[in-house]
Amino acid sequence: MANLQELEQEELIKQLIELLEIGAYEAVRALDEKLHYADRAEIMEELSEELRQTYFELLDFEEASEVLEEVGSELFSELIEGMDEEKRSKVIDNMSQDDIVDKLSGLTEEKQEELLSYMDEDTASEVETLLEYEEDSAGGRMTKDYVTLTTEMTIDIAIEYLRQNAPGAETIYYVFVTDEAGILTGVISLRQLIVASPETKISEIMNENVISVYDDEDQEEVARLFSKYDFMVMPVVDKEEKLKGIITVDDILDVIEEEATEDIYKFAGSSDLEIYEEDDASWLRVVRSVRSRLPWLIITIFGGLLSGSVVARYQGTLDANAALAMFMPLLAGMGGNVGTQSSTITVRSIAVGYVEGKEAVRTFFLEVATGFAVGLVCSVIVGLAAMLTNSSTVISLIVGIAMFSNIVTAAAIGTLVPMIFKKLGVDPAVASAPFISTTVDITGLTIYFSLATVLIGKWMI
Repeated sequence: MANLQELEQEELIKQLIELLEIGAYEAVRALDEKLHYADRAEIMEELSEELRQTYFELLDFEEASEVLEEVGSELFSELIEGMDEEKRSKVIDNMSQDDIVDKLSGLTEEKQEELLSYMDEDTASEVETLLEYEEDSAGGRMTKDYVTLTTEMTIDIAIEYLRQNAPGAETIYYVFVTDEAGILTGVISLRQLIVASPETKISEIMNENVISVYDDEDQEEVARLFSKYDFMVMPVVDKEEKLKGIITVDDILDVIEEEATEDIYKFAGSSDLEIYEEDDASWLRVVRSVRSRLPWLIITIFGGLLSGSVVARYQGTLDANAALAMFMPLLAGMGGNVGTQSSTITVRSIAVGYVEGKEAVRTFFLEVATGFAVGLVCSVIVGLAAMLTNSSTVISLIVGIAMFSNIVTAAAIGTLVPMIFKKLGVDPAVASAPFISTTVDITGLTIYFSLATVLIGKWMI
């Protein structure tokens, strides 16, 4: 049978379903051996409840724990409840605590209590401690599955200690060192342990310059530090610098995806609540979408009404020369596009930590300079187009100057608004396209009609 890379996913699922339905479990196992655990989890989501449980029971406890780390919270609960007590205990013991916490955090308190009752006392206690942290904090992302060394250990004692205590640890490529009070004092790599002399003390070769994060730190800042320093693991400490847990890079990859998705939805004037789950009812999808989109659309309505009031204020100018109306959509569209481009660059720069201190001023001037250059080119093009369509030098001048002013203003607004939001402690991603576009429309129309009023009145067109 062909491997996964040679089969379409739908065909593979079809084969598994057919084999499960006829009870050809040996054939299922033969096919299953060629699958990655992430593929098993994806297939599990596609199966009916009955076939799903049958398929899950065919997996050994290690395979089952890997699959459970990949599925959603509801399916995790369903599969755990359907297992016999012995296998359930082995599966839970084999899972990372941070993965268990991720699954439980998506369930009701009642369901959490039920699943916690399936765990041994120590595991349940540690998971409950992790559940107390905010889901999007470093504490909510960390695991307590780690081992530590002490400064007074020698290398031979440390290696023997790891042999005895590290099999269940999340990682031992880097091991953190604490003092007797549990204060984080250093870090040592597995490579250093292997090549060092057996009699050497840990304190003599450990790196004392340890970069850590507090347990209440936002996960987005944790992801930024991982990216900056190329870490594989990072320690989490409390305000007293006591080691509370570790975060590994695989968890941060999930954070980066979540934060990027959240920012994209916010920027579009929506939210990540609109991410549809397979088992969502149609009405629930609609309710989520309406709840996410409506507030920004209402803001846009009021913004449109303000734009309309600007047009109404200059109705006399518009009546005096109807040709001005021809360029209103163009000016508004160009301003909105430039504002959105600038805000996108600024929000992203803020997210990765590039806009700090003097760099914020530099970013602002760079974006305005870009708007200046773009505005010059676009204003010439639009001015020439106005001249060809209206044979009027003044109309051409009005449209050209308005286009230039609108683009420079839009670049400035698109850059400043996210920075101001960040300064106020508001997520800059909410400086979304609807907000920027509405603001730029109002300023753009005001500039356009103010110029038209002045110049038309001066030259009496």
